[in-house]
Amino acid sequence: MTRIRPRRRLGAPVLLAPLALLILTAGCADPSSDPRTAGSAASSPAASAKGFCPPPEDTLASPSPCISYGWDQRVAENHAYREAQPITAGQRQEAQPRATALAAALQELAAKGTTLDELRTAAAEALGLEARQIEVQGDFLVPLHDMLVGGGEGRVCVNGSVDSSGHATAEVVGRTVEGTCLPGRGGH
Repeated sequence: MTRIRPRRRLGAPVLLAPLALLILTAGCADPSSDPRTAGSAASSPAASAKGFCPPPEDTLASPSPCISYGWDQRVAENHAYREAQPITAGQRQEAQPRATALAAALQELAAKGTTLDELRTAAAEALGLEARQIEVQGDFLVPLHDMLVGGGEGRVCVNGSVDSSGHATAEVVGRTVEGTCLPGRGGH
């Protein structure tokens, strides 16, 4: 009995493999080797500059490939939402008794510890607000430390804090650009 061997067809896979390779690598060419870009801004040293900003003599590209201001300015702009809006000296003076009352309430609570509801209620009474208007940051209630508490009306806020040793302070500040009394915890 004779055995018939099946024929293998390699034609299609052999032809398709180079075509697929050509398609996959088509976008990998170096743009500076393209003769159509010779003399354009894309081939200038400034256009391909890496890092923060190219040297001043290489700033021929339009638009500039560099960041035109310092890192500290970029960080400041990124955190601008945390900045307090300005308030007048009169507004500050008018709210100062509330700051004194908040500091006293926080100091009393720091000595014995508290719950979140009691903290909000005591701060609200000191500031003449409702408990739902009080902002709180921190998790250390018994004993009370490393906490921020704030509240206010309009642009004027009174923010209080209890440090890690249990010492309470309060200050009158402007509401943040974001609309809160306490600054955001970080990054958007």
